[in-house]
Amino acid sequence: MQIRDLGLEGVKEIIPKRFGDARGFFSETYNQKQFEAENLPTNWVQDNHSLSADAYVLRGLHFQTNPMAQDKLVRVISGQVFDVAVDIRKNSPDYGKWVGLKLCAEQGNQILVPKGYAHGFLTLTPNAQVVYKVTALYAPENDRSIAWNDSEVGIEWPLDGQVPQLSEKDASAPKLSEIDNNFIYLKS
Repeated sequence: MQIRDLGLEGVKEIIPKRFGDARGFFSETYNQKQFEAENLPTNWVQDNHSLSADAYVLRGLHFQTNPMAQDKLVRVISGQVFDVAVDIRKNSPDYGKWVGLKLCAEQGNQILVPKGYAHGFLTLTPNAQVVYKVTALYAPENDRSIAWNDSEVGIEWPLDGQVPQLSEKDASAPKLSEIDNNFIYLKS
């Protein structure tokens, strides 16, 4: 398993090894012992699966506030997405900064999005399926979102001139400066 820092504290690309032959491949996508050795989260409590029928479906930017904050381990099992993490920890030197990564089923790469970050993705192909583990159960009372197109964050979504398909919730999400956010950056 390869682990690569993506430039924001705790956000990592994880590339599991694949063993293939004429029949296909085998890949171990999560190994608790390896994650523990790298000081990565291991207390996964819920798996989620999302299917987007069309390209240019945008989901996010989502997060849950404390005490129900979630680490996320995200991978694509069909198609491709552009996945984004935004630092929303107050007083962080990277507050409001974002990182994006293309995830695709062919490569099998994953992104680890820690607590204190908003997360979202844009589908780049039809029938994109995203699966992800989280470290806290879904809690509607802690569920929050940030506008995908907040100019203060300035995410460069690869829309190729297309208008993204959004849920009603995502279309009406507030800006980062307007959110109810209880994440505080603590120097390590």
